[in-house]
Amino acid sequence: MGVSDIGFSEVRSCLVQMPRDGTTVNVLGEEERPSRPKYLFLPSKITVENEQENSENSEESPPISGAVGPPGETPLAETEAEYSEAADSIPLSSPDISESSSIEQAMSPVPSLQIATPMSDDVSDILSPEERSLGKLHPFWVPDADAPNCMQCEIKFTVLKRRHHCRACGKVLCSKCCSLKSRLEYLDNSEARVCHPCYSILAKVFLVEQGESALGSPSSLNEGVADTSSIPLGRQPNPNNPMEYCSTIPPLEQAASVLRQPPPSVLVPVGVLKREGSSRSRSDVAKQVIFSDGIRPGGDLTELDGSSESRLPYRRPGRVLKRVGTPPGPPTSASNHSSQRLLPPLDPKTMSYIPTDRGLPPLAVINKGEIKFVDVVDQDKQMAILRSETEPPTVFAINRNLFVQVKILNLDCCVSRTCWCFSTSGMSCVGQDEIVIILECLPDEATVPKDIFRHLNTLYQDASRGNTVSELGHTVFQGVPFLDSTEHGGFIYIRPSFQCLQKLVLPSSPYLVAILVHRWETPWATVFPIRLMLRLGAQYRYYPCMLVSIRNRRPVYWEIGHTIINLLADFRNLSYTLPSVRGLVIHMEDRQTSILLPKNRYDQVTRALNNSNDHVLALASNFSFSADSHLVCIQSNRDESYHTQAINIHNKPRKVTGASFVVFNGALKTSSNLTAKSSIVEDGLMVQITPDTMQALRGALRNMQDFSIGCGPAGASEPDELVNLKWVQDDKNFNIGVKSSIDGRALDGVPSIRVHNGTDYMGSCRFIRWTEVFILQSDEGSGRGGDPLDISRLSESLARATCLALIKLLDLLAQAGLTKLGVRATVHPENVGYEAGSKGEKLPPIYMDSLDNELVPVLHKAASMSQDNSGAVLELIFHIMLQ
Repeated sequence: MGVSDIGFSEVRSCLVQMPRDGTTVNVLGEEERPSRPKYLFLPSKITVENEQENSENSEESPPISGAVGPPGETPLAETEAEYSEAADSIPLSSPDISESSSIEQAMSPVPSLQIATPMSDDVSDILSPEERSLGKLHPFWVPDADAPNCMQCEIKFTVLKRRHHCRACGKVLCSKCCSLKSRLEYLDNSEARVCHPCYSILAKVFLVEQGESALGSPSSLNEGVADTSSIPLGRQPNPNNPMEYCSTIPPLEQAASVLRQPPPSVLVPVGVLKREGSSRSRSDVAKQVIFSDGIRPGGDLTELDGSSESRLPYRRPGRVLKRVGTPPGPPTSASNHSSQRLLPPLDPKTMSYIPTDRGLPPLAVINKGEIKFVDVVDQDKQMAILRSETEPPTVFAINRNLFVQVKILNLDCCVSRTCWCFSTSGMSCVGQDEIVIILECLPDEATVPKDIFRHLNTLYQDASRGNTVSELGHTVFQGVPFLDSTEHGGFIYIRPSFQCLQKLVLPSSPYLVAILVHRWETPWATVFPIRLMLRLGAQYRYYPCMLVSIRNRRPVYWEIGHTIINLLADFRNLSYTLPSVRGLVIHMEDRQTSILLPKNRYDQVTRALNNSNDHVLALASNFSFSADSHLVCIQSNRDESYHTQAINIHNKPRKVTGASFVVFNGALKTSSNLTAKSSIVEDGLMVQITPDTMQALRGALRNMQDFSIGCGPAGASEPDELVNLKWVQDDKNFNIGVKSSIDGRALDGVPSIRVHNGTDYMGSCRFIRWTEVFILQSDEGSGRGGDPLDISRLSESLARATCLALIKLLDLLAQAGLTKLGVRATVHPENVGYEAGSKGEKLPPIYMDSLDNELVPVLHKAASMSQDNSGAVLELIFHIMLQ
């Protein structure tokens, strides 16, 4: 088959493709990689014989319309058409919420408008009188009850998928369709939330008005109108910021340049003006109300973990410290004074207990809730304790609320290596999963590697600011030698699946295992981490991936080279990545491939459809627990090409093989006499279909319908292979292993939201912090606009009442070892109550009496306001911490 037969005028990259018969075919092409993809077409075989002949033949075949490129480069009309809910705004049963949306996939922002000259007549002629008045008059406010779905993308509103009114047109939209900000005249030019179409119209109106004002000014005619492009759209110069209307040219030069013109009205020396960014104070920014759980009025519950707006992201303030009932200053009781006096000093450079010299952090001895700090005097003796199999793990104090258990283990049960095991305790206080690091121990290692402590402290500090790491996330070392080597690039974080966990020191669930990656592997850890995880498993013959971090090893990937992922993701700027659907898995069996889509991930599928072009649809999958093997992409050491292997569970036959991604390419010609064609490409699946089949596939996905693709010759009695897309039960693979602090109830599959910037209520020497809320039951199907707001306000009210009730009892709770508390509240018209406990047992009466005084009024008030719905059951988690 020649190039002319496939309608492809130029081979843009060199790809390795494996058909289902197992043979490997190298596709030749230009060595220069394109800056952004134009086409995606992977025939099973391409023979380039004559470049001139190929170019002539390609002219006869129409090129493939649509490109695999960043969603931000789609035409504006497509951008304004439909927008689905963002990844951090998901249904109630979504695990993305439970894990702080950390699988937050990179979404391309709304494309920036290409601004023409403000005096363009074409723009002014297009605008209608209604468009010119947009933002100047208060719009008709569509009632919430009349809009059960988003009026643009038609996504159904739920408890967590909030309604938003566009302040310009008044429509009811989801957070993704109404995610922009613009200044509106009828709101005294204050910034307000607007939808994408209104934002575009307001930008055009701004250009026209700027052009008209320029035409009426003689000085503007002399100086030109190009300067108006430097003014932000929909925004007038701030009179309190001279940088926006004063010249920074020295006064003498200003006067010399305008000898024949009137003197300038403002001459400001250069050094007088403050540069942008030199001060955070902005007098023109309106004050904003924010609940202590991070929610603003009119915002989503999922804004706890940030939002992907096209404007500058809203900078949430840190946690608020509030002292209630206890005066500031040293504590009064002798025991509290003693515990406060014995706290070690923080190192001024590391801002932790980790010393900058060769010493180790202090040891923490915890007895009945009391913490005693002991300095490490003899490191040789401490190393002997760490190596002893009879001694318990040693607990090091990193800061006042973060501790790390350390032990040297001989893992002869699985990998036959001697390893360090680091296990954190206290990450959950800042909304971060606990971290486990299993590091191979060097033969001559005589002290604890302090770089691990420093990195864990950095994770803790980042999480306290709301920047958490989730499953398949990564962290990077910025140019600093780590573990005595600059070749170590960072960590990738995974959840254990089939790995052996014997002998390991493990924290309470949920937790992540950090695996050390080479600096050459960091692009894959950023763009496509599942490929790197499986490749490391193949390197050490461990399915799916060995949990031990190996120092000073050779990388498994080098230069990116020619890979299909280059066409599907932007390695350089990360402006677009391979879209991922949480819970999607690909199962390849004999003559059948199943692509399983969870029903509660419909919004993510819709978003992937909206952000892709009409002819190519690519989806990244997840690791499947049902598969017994998985495709792995191997890069050759010689020519840096890629080929495919498979890794499977030891001593288990291969029946179901997983894949890392699927690409549907709607460029198959009817003249090929094929209904569809399926082939393996690297560690994924390529399905070539006709344009009509692609259109039908997209329609089925939007309607949440199953779809089958038969691959093989046209007119055959039965297809050679079937590719089935199936909508399956909701994905509940989150919060696995989490137990309730009240009664030990399993919370597997229960969605939760982590609170990163609430209010800390201060006691004498401790404070109580609300960190998480589990939504055990909620009226998700209600179409009432106030229901979601009731849930957020209810959780906020319950948290505040609980903190006020226990603020005077924090020291007693800590002395009893009850530092993690749970409060489960039931709000129903016919059933109102609460439970409170710690360590799987109910709290003693002294604490329950205090909770009654604060919680009962809040619960009865909430029940009286929920007469028309089925109520809610929430479980709030609190931590008692040292100041």
